[in-house]
Amino acid sequence: MTQLESKLAEITAAGAQLVFVAAEKRHGVWRPEKFFAKHPIASPFLLDEDREATKAYGLHHVLSTDAINIARPATFIIDRDRWVRYIYCGRNQNDRAPIDQVLAALTDAQKSGPAGPAPVR
Repeated sequence: MTQLESKLAEITAAGAQLVFVAAEKRHGVWRPEKFFAKHPIASPFLLDEDREATKAYGLHHVLSTDAINIARPATFIIDRDRWVRYIYCGRNQNDRAPIDQVLAALTDAQKSGPAGPAPVR
């Protein structure tokens, strides 16, 4: 989260918006409200309490050595026409998208016309 939040000026300058989604209950173990009171961020943060979005995107992580009933870390770039332009799905809870790849994909998405997979609905 801090990796992308620290690049917020570059992301905004590219005409994009940064949004975080977590497969977490409002009053779950992680306690997001308490965390953000101590560590505020400038970007919207959405809770996927029922895991509907993380399951739809194939990110739900039922059980492994480093996760129980949460989502794999992932980064998506979705353009204004709702085309997915970049996907990075972490192999474990510490695997994040390389920031240089994210910024390059964001730049590419600005230049590209409609192409790729079906629009996100």
